[in-house]
Amino acid sequence: MDQTSQQLNLTVLEAQIRECYGRVSYTAKTHEKDADLCTTKLNIVKWAHIILAAITTSGLITAFLGDSKVSRLAMVASVICSTLQLIISTYTKDADPGQEAANHKITAAELWNVRESYLSLLTDINEKIIDLNQIKEHRDQLQAKLFEIYKTAPRTTAKAYKIARKGLKSNEEMTFSVKEIDQLLPEALRKSSN
Repeated sequence: MDQTSQQLNLTVLEAQIRECYGRVSYTAKTHEKDADLCTTKLNIVKWAHIILAAITTSGLITAFLGDSKVSRLAMVASVICSTLQLIISTYTKDADPGQEAANHKITAAELWNVRESYLSLLTDINEKIIDLNQIKEHRDQLQAKLFEIYKTAPRTTAKAYKIARKGLKSNEEMTFSVKEIDQLLPEALRKSSN
């Protein structure tokens, strides 16, 4: 293969790997955001249970100890809160936000590893330290690894994707300035003099 066609093949291959890196970055961030959303939902459900149980218990105590007018209102409040608790319990029987959050966190961590491998591969391509066949082999290994992750990954939501997109594009959640990185490194490894 001549130099020109090899360079063209490398350019096309690098473009594909860059695209894969972008997709994995978005997917990993979306799973992180879905985990956050599920955790928030779980906290709301737990607090709702606690508050409704407290109102129900207080209502029953008041109904038992209070006069007939107050007792009747307390019983009505207890029945309403108890019914709401039943509805929430029925919902959480089939939907477990805690387990969903854990599954999204696991998937995000697995995707983080693949994303960093794509980044390392792009660095190796840029430094010209691996040849075309090695690049293809590494790409195929990463694709197989992604396939295994996606087979068991939970579905993400449009809401999480929207939040992830904003985080990556507007808030630059995965990028750092030289100064920010320098603040994390020991002085001997810093790039800037400040």
